[in-house]
Amino acid sequence: MVKLKEAERVEIITLIDNYTDCLIPSSQNVRRCPHYKNGKVAPPLLAEHGLSLLLKVFKTGKIHSLLLDAGWSKTGVIHNLHQLGIEVREIETVILSHGHMDHWGSLSGILKLISGPIPVIVHPDVFLQNRFLTLPDGEKITFPTLKESLLQKNGAQIIKSTEPYLLAEELVLVTGEIERTVNFEKGLPNAYLERGGKVEPDRISDDQALAVNLKGKGLVIITGCAHSGIINTVRYVQKVTGIDRVYAVIGGFHLSGAKFETVIPPTLEEIKRINPSVISPMHCTGFKATMEIAKNMPHQFVLSSVGSTLLL
Repeated sequence: MVKLKEAERVEIITLIDNYTDCLIPSSQNVRRCPHYKNGKVAPPLLAEHGLSLLLKVFKTGKIHSLLLDAGWSKTGVIHNLHQLGIEVREIETVILSHGHMDHWGSLSGILKLISGPIPVIVHPDVFLQNRFLTLPDGEKITFPTLKESLLQKNGAQIIKSTEPYLLAEELVLVTGEIERTVNFEKGLPNAYLERGGKVEPDRISDDQALAVNLKGKGLVIITGCAHSGIINTVRYVQKVTGIDRVYAVIGGFHLSGAKFETVIPPTLEEIKRINPSVISPMHCTGFKATMEIAKNMPHQFVLSSVGSTLLL
């Protein structure tokens, strides 16, 4: 079991997500990005099919800033960091949730801006080559792949781990490879990879998440795509930390598309049993699943939008 220390508070800034709305008002636990500055309309933030979150963890007057993922395009996250006035040099660690292209696109550019050595935490399979999807008509869609040497050239100190890993003075947990026990969470069914000259199903074993133990409230669990399954992810974090209470579940739940529609009802029932105080589905969760969560958990639901800051 991992001893995850208590944080006093957490802020999560959405740097890139699939959706942006500059007219959403702020609320008690969400600070929305203003659409004007000094009496003038502010420059727009960019949205794309990708995810990037800046996690700020507070303890005894000290702030730890960690970056989870870096979107799809080479410029989207960098543009939004600039528009939001965030100094990239405050980022002390980068974590990649997995190796799909919509989670590392701006990473090399961000590393160049930091211009110094910085830890990048990954599962070893994040650098797998020859990953692809198959369509019903048999067409093969090959994924772009991440090059370890390029990240190292730009200052990344690559740390590979399949096991739970503690960061930020033991205030943040990287899950490592997530145990899969839920019978309805079966991963991405049309994902494959070629390894050693043989084609095999891609379990996306590099999928990992973050967790923080928020004092007096419980676990804050943050996912990239939750290819392991969002319920598997929550249960695994509970198991490795020994903490049952879940305060917030945030990130991509990968329930988008026809293949996952049958998974939405049992997932929703389990989320309702977990009963987090805050739930903010993002990125690959999909419109149908997001609407079901919003309808069934209206007081806990937070609409994700680029530039928003969750105040936990």
